[in-house]
Amino acid sequence: MKSNIRPQARRSRRTLVLLFIVFALPVAIAYVLYFSGWRPEGSGNYGELVQPPRPLPDLTLTTLDGGTLRLDALRGKWSLVIFAAAECLKPCEANLDRMHRVILAQGENAERVRSVFMVTDARARDWLHYAIKDYPGTLVLTGPLPAMGALSAHFELTPGAPPAGLNRIYLVDPIGNFMMSWPADADANRLRKDLARLLRVSQVG
Repeated sequence: MKSNIRPQARRSRRTLVLLFIVFALPVAIAYVLYFSGWRPEGSGNYGELVQPPRPLPDLTLTTLDGGTLRLDALRGKWSLVIFAAAECLKPCEANLDRMHRVILAQGENAERVRSVFMVTDARARDWLHYAIKDYPGTLVLTGPLPAMGALSAHFELTPGAPPAGLNRIYLVDPIGNFMMSWPADADANRLRKDLARLLRVSQVG
């Protein structure tokens, strides 16, 4: 009788050990991957969220044709925003092109998004008129240096890191909140996916 119980007990223990391994191993692997910093490419946001989102300041800026526009007029659409001087060197041009392509890639939702070029120093405005023609639909805004400095500071991710120096792409939601940003060399496809996800779930804009 005893000889029959022992093998049965051993089989039961082996079964329990196997069950433990089957259930515990995926959890252990997940912990290892998490704490090693690995993430699947399709998970979460690619862009850096701003917590909490920041409402745009109450400013009136100048459009490229010399008109005026209050920042609250940006409400109603999603806005991809960059900051640069009017000369718009290579990182700036790359961002304008990237934003243009990302918006077009939204298909029927493209009309829900605009690109906005905040010009921190408009002394080269004649050049800007020529350069911006390659990016139709881009809203160009500028203003006095103090106003543009205050606006740039509003988009700082960390103190002392002005957006003009980082050449980042910023996202303003249809309610007028700065809520996400991407690096200047952002992967356009992943940026497109972030924006498409927001457009898909958003009830505004």
